[in-house]
Amino acid sequence: MNNSNRNAILALASAGALWGLTVPLSKLALGWLAPAWLTVARFVLAAPALALLGRRGLRAACSPSVAAAGALGFGGVVVLQNAGIEHTSVSHAAVLLGAVPVLVALFTAARSGWAGYALAMGGVALIADSGGGGSTMLGDGLVLASAVLSAGFITVQPRLLAGRDAAAVTAVQLAAGALFALPIAALSGPAPHIPASAGPVAALLALAVAGTLLPFWLFAHGQAQVPASLAGAFVNLEPVIGAAVGWLAFGNPAGPWQLLGVAAVITGIGLSALPPRQRGRHRAVAWGG
Repeated sequence: MNNSNRNAILALASAGALWGLTVPLSKLALGWLAPAWLTVARFVLAAPALALLGRRGLRAACSPSVAAAGALGFGGVVVLQNAGIEHTSVSHAAVLLGAVPVLVALFTAARSGWAGYALAMGGVALIADSGGGGSTMLGDGLVLASAVLSAGFITVQPRLLAGRDAAAVTAVQLAAGALFALPIAALSGPAPHIPASAGPVAALLALAVAGTLLPFWLFAHGQAQVPASLAGAFVNLEPVIGAAVGWLAFGNPAGPWQLLGVAAVITGIGLSALPPRQRGRHRAVAWGG
């Protein structure tokens, strides 16, 4: 593995880990902001810093295709995800979001890495089985729609990143996502009021930086250098980190099956990241060949 691929994988892994903070932070912020308003707020806070970072590439990034992808791939995905999280359990959301890498592989007709995808998906299911009352068909359907849209966005994003600055592209797409979500927010209810405590505000700021600015930029940086199917595999880190935060900070139960699920996800991502020849050699060893 060359240095370029190594740096890309490190960026993708960091993005997936940081995205694991979004569900618990969103849960806290949703006590103050409605789903669409939360989407607008986190994107508006994150976009200017990325625009400053990628200012030299902004002109090339300001294209209709980049903006349209951001409107749907960022705005549409996060509005649907927030609405789903509001109406279903974290466990069910984790299972459905864990399907993103498999959907990416289907969309890109990837012919390798299926063992890793399947293992990681099984691990996500084990993690999500740590309890999950409060799920609804509406919430599950919204999260599933978010996962499908997210997989489509990951599939087309490499073509949009080619020859462009990742920070500039991400800034344009976040701004487009905010503009997409704004009329939905306005129609869904009045502008948010000042919260009674500082907790939701702190959650929003953390969500804007650790859950939006850094991971979206890191993921775009990494995705520009590897196939979409490989980049999508690192999305599976999101439910792992989210579950860990739930266990440690929210007191959610954690048993041996959930810990086994964490190991399965990490192993599955590792298999997906291996070059095809090495992946085949590992399967041969596993089967005694």
